[in-house]
Formats: sequence, structure tokens, C-alpha cells
Amino acid sequence: MSDIIIENRHGQLKETIHQGGQQKYHEKNAEQGKLFVRDRLRLLFDDDLQVEDGAFANCMAGDLPADGVVTGIGKILGRTVCVMANDSTVKAGSWGKRTVEKIIRIQETAEKLACPLIYLVDSAGARITDQIEMFPGRRGAGRIFYNQVKLSGKIPQICLLFGPSAAGGAYIPAFCDIVVMVEGNASMYLGSPRMAEMVIGEKVDLETMGGAKMHCSISGCGDVLAKTEQEAIDYARNYLSYFPNNYREKTAVAEPKRPANFEKSIADIIPENQNVPFNMYDVIDRIIDEGSFCEVKKLFAAEIITGLARMDGQVVGIIANQPRVKGGVLFHDSADKAAKFINLCDAFHIPLVFLADVPGFMIGTQVEKAGIIRHGAKMIFAMSEATVPKMTVIVRKAYGAGLYAMAGPAFEPDCCIALTTAQIAVMGPEAAVNAVYANKIAQLPKEEQAAFIQEKRDEYKEEIDVYRLASELIIDDVIEPNQLREALTTRLQAYMSKYLLFSERKHGVSPV
Repeated sequence: MSDIIIENRHGQLKETIHQGGQQKYHEKNAEQGKLFVRDRLRLLFDDDLQVEDGAFANCMAGDLPADGVVTGIGKILGRTVCVMANDSTVKAGSWGKRTVEKIIRIQETAEKLACPLIYLVDSAGARITDQIEMFPGRRGAGRIFYNQVKLSGKIPQICLLFGPSAAGGAYIPAFCDIVVMVEGNASMYLGSPRMAEMVIGEKVDLETMGGAKMHCSISGCGDVLAKTEQEAIDYARNYLSYFPNNYREKTAVAEPKRPANFEKSIADIIPENQNVPFNMYDVIDRIIDEGSFCEVKKLFAAEIITGLARMDGQVVGIIANQPRVKGGVLFHDSADKAAKFINLCDAFHIPLVFLADVPGFMIGTQVEKAGIIRHGAKMIFAMSEATVPKMTVIVRKAYGAGLYAMAGPAFEPDCCIALTTAQIAVMGPEAAVNAVYANKIAQLPKEEQAAFIQEKRDEYKEEIDVYRLASELIIDDVIEPNQLREALTTRLQAYMSKYLLFSERKHGVSPV
């Protein structure tokens, strides 16, 4: 074969590979607002891929350019990052033998380079015609998930879900640190609506069964709901800036910024009445560097807030009760949400700030049947095991086991500080007086009941006065609300050299 023929053949093959599947599939994606995989990669990386491996995979087949997946290495914000990206124009991004091998190899590369790995998922799942070659073996599809578990906590793993993630493939997002789903197009499910109707007789549409909005707000399998692919990619680039390359490193300290300017101070926005709701986001905005809040699971279990931020340039993870949603009471979903976020931050040396305004855990038959004790234990387990700097702030109240879950004094936070009007107790004054004096109140004449109740509530409040708690060394400091940021940033700087081995053992038995 002459050099000219070889050169022409090489050029034609490369052009076919870079163009992806047939034009009709590109047109269909465009109608749905979906970008071509290589356009996604150009947006994600600083300057496209630097290295692509396996581009000629299955090139002899003729209709499977790159075997439907792009794998390679590039730079994001100047940092080396590995990527796996499905090409949905090639047999709907489905997996064959070589697809799986390419994914496994880029995982192995990311482990060797100790750098983040991003999965751009848009796949119909396994090719049934290739199942013997790609499904059951030692380097079959199961190896992908094994590697994800092995890499978990070693390097950041991010999933951007642009289309379907079907059947076993749904476990790629499940094993990632964070899942960003594009509204309207992204979905994940173990069985399709057609399969559900055939197997269990259930008629359901795709959005209800496994759509992005459902997973980000109800199931919790999704973490961030993006309106567009560009928004999803922008979120991933920003999110990555809060993390080191791997567990052996720490995130670089950024240029410090002051909080944004607000007319009202923290003291102005926190009501004296413990039962009047306020917006905890307003407190967060006043203690973090301006514009630095990167929220995780905003739409799921909104009674607790989880997100990354910077304080004087230092990355922190924030876990905060939200009094405006269900009074900030902890449910099984909020406990799960907090536990996952605490584990994420602890794995990558990100200090934790707990902002507590919590009436406790929810009670009643419905939550007991949902396993709230088990889920609450999971949150307490994760919080206890975390060895990063932990700072707890009692913003207004911390009652019952809510104090425990929000890193109360017994759980060795590096500090437990309280604002001047804060309360810590087994339960609030109203519930406590009712629990202790219900029979006595019932025996009193109606005209005397209100005065008696108020008298006992006042006595109870004196019992749990914040300065009494400080006197007993239950809390470490009492802070004026408007001095909270300064107190936290000063302590954060002091705690950054913390080193702790939680327990000498193989591993605990988590109450999952």
C-alpha cells in the first residue's frame, strides 16, 4: 500500500472519528438542545483535550467511531483532569467491549496521575449484541464500578449527566462524588418505562420514573439541576476549584474577599423568638467570601443546606439548618444529604462549619417507618468520623438529638460557639413545660393557666441560659452575631494544622 493511500486512509478515518455518528443523529440532538460530545469537551477544558486515547477503537467496524466514547486528558483551570465522555450519535452512546475497555483504562490513568476524573454521561447502556464480550468478565462493565469505588475519596469524581444513564450504567453517576443533571434531557433508571410496563405492569413516563427534576428533588440521586449543558459545564469547572487534585493534597487558598455588603446585619435578621423562621442563607452570605457559595443538593431535603464556600480564601464545607423549610427539623433525607456531604469534605481535607438552628429530628409513624433512627445515625456516624477541622455555631437553638447531629460538644468539634441569644436544651421551653406540667396545668383554673405556663417557661429559659452553658464549659465562647465571621476565620486559621486519627481499626460498621 503506497504512502499516499495510507495517508488518505488515515485522514479519512480521523475525520470520521471526530465527526461522530451519522448526520441525522446530530440533527436529533440539536433539536433536543444537546451538544456534540467534542463540543462539550471544548467547553469543559481550557483548550480542548491535550491527549486522546483509543480514538481508533473499533475503527474497522466502519460505523462505530471511537466506539462511542471519548477518553483523554486535558486542563481545567490549569490543572490536569481525565475525562470519559459518551458520544450519543454513535448507537446512542451504548457500550461495547472496547467502550468498556476505554473507560477502565482512563480510570486507571486517573489513578496513576492522581488527578480528578469527570464522566460526561449520555448513554443508552450496554449493547445486548456484545453482552458476552463486555458484561460478565474481569474487565467487563462491572470493573468500571469497582474502579469508581476504589477511586472514591482518592480523587474527585464528577458526573455531568446530559442524557440517559440506563440500567447498570446508572451506577456511574451513583458512585460519583456529585451528579449534575441537565433538565429535560438527563435521566437515570434501572429499568425503562417500557420495561416497567412489561415486567411489573406499571405505566409511567420517563420524566416521572427517572427524570432530572425528580432525581434532584425527590430521590436525591442527582445533586444539581442545570437548565442547559453550558450551565452544567460551568458548574463543574467551578466545583472543581474547591477541591485538591487528590486526597494527599489540600485545596490552594484563594485570594481573600470580604462578604457582600448588606443593609441588615446578622443581628438584624435573626428573630429573638425561637419559633419565628428566618433565612439561613442570609447568615451564610454574611460570613463567607462574596460570591463563593457553591451549593450541593439545593432542591433535595431543603430543610438542611449543604455547600462549599470560602472564608478568607480558605475552602470550607457548610452544613446549616434552614428554619424557613419545615422549621429546620431533620428528616431521614436531610440526614442522608448531610452524611454524604460530610464524607465528601472529610475525604479531601475541607474543614466543616456547622450552623445550627435545629428543633431536633422529626417524630411520628411516617418517619419511623422510613427509618429515621437509622438515617440519623448515619449522619452522626459521618460527622463523628470526620477528622478535618470542625467548627459548630449555635445560631439560635439546638434541641435534642439535633445538637448531636450538628456536631455538638460531645462530638469533639474544635470549637462549639454560640451567639448571644442561643439556646441548647433537650427540648424547647414550650414542649418542656408541657411535658413536665401537663397534669398540673389541667388542674388549674383556666384564668390561671397562661400565667403559670409563662412563669415555668421563664424559669426554663434561665436554666438553659447561654452564659450558664459557657460557665459550665459546654460551649467555648459566646459571640455577638456581627462578630461571627471574624471569630470563625480566626479559629479556622488556627485549626488548619489539625491532625487526628479517629480510631485504630480496619473500618467502622456504618448504619447505612
